[in-house]
Amino acid sequence: MPDDTSSPDPELELSLRELRDHLQAFQDDYLEDKSDETVGTYRRSLNSFEKWFVQQNTFRFTEDGVREYKRYLMEDRDLSQVSVSTYLTALRRFCQYLTDVGELTENPATGVKGNRRPETHSRSVLTESDIEKLEAVVDDATQIDKRDHAIISLMLYAGLSEIEIVRADVEDLEHTLMGPVLRVQGKGREVKDQEAPLDPPVLEAVEAYLDTRDDVHPEDPLFVSHGHRSKGKRLQTRSVRSRINGYLKEAGIKRKGVTPHSLTHTAALLWLNDGMPLEEVKERMRHGTLDTTMIYYKKQGLLKRDPEDLEELDV
Repeated sequence: MPDDTSSPDPELELSLRELRDHLQAFQDDYLEDKSDETVGTYRRSLNSFEKWFVQQNTFRFTEDGVREYKRYLMEDRDLSQVSVSTYLTALRRFCQYLTDVGELTENPATGVKGNRRPETHSRSVLTESDIEKLEAVVDDATQIDKRDHAIISLMLYAGLSEIEIVRADVEDLEHTLMGPVLRVQGKGREVKDQEAPLDPPVLEAVEAYLDTRDDVHPEDPLFVSHGHRSKGKRLQTRSVRSRINGYLKEAGIKRKGVTPHSLTHTAALLWLNDGMPLEEVKERMRHGTLDTTMIYYKKQGLLKRDPEDLEELDV
């Protein structure tokens, strides 16, 4: 008598509709209790896989198939090592879901490792020359200019990341006994449980921007859009990234490895170069361990390097 139960397919091939159904089920199940940021990361990663999947004539969930996707991420999209690892992690978890529900006999992505996280930030920092050129193109004539100047100041001189900036509200600015700070909610965190000290020039830049806005309330976003369609709405990460990239290009310092996040990396080098104790830099950068801060400590000399020299260094 034939067995009515279906066995897992060692080389599963799904239609687009079947893939989308499984992706939705995976997200509903696996991501149910995850943070909004984790959910966003997985959805972006799996959306990338779905778009690539559509472009393939056929795709089978095998180790070779996963390796082909990794090649696409590295060569066609030219993603960073960290991004490739993030995308593969999402696919690996999805494949494990397919294994758990009986669609696969084993997870084909287990043997396809992500790229190692770089141990240095040699090409992702700005030199003193870069900083001068960047500041030369950042104006403060208009409301948008003042907003962008404040954002760049927070990244370059307070070590804030893009996500910390867009999550900030007006009420997060506080004057404490130790001086002004901005309460921040960093990557992977659920609440604003950390503080970023603000030196006087940074605070002045933020307050100069706030002075341009009418009827500001404590619960309002610290940075908002001033475009016609989205005026007054919280500024989004992609908008911050786009604006900063525009300034980097205008300043002529946009090169391989230099991204908006380079400003955040550079803050640590500036503090160390000014003689700030290593432990204080660790606290300001909100690093989990001193080992992370030591990466920057060893790279202080990059501030003095010629930008062209940095392009020759390996990450």
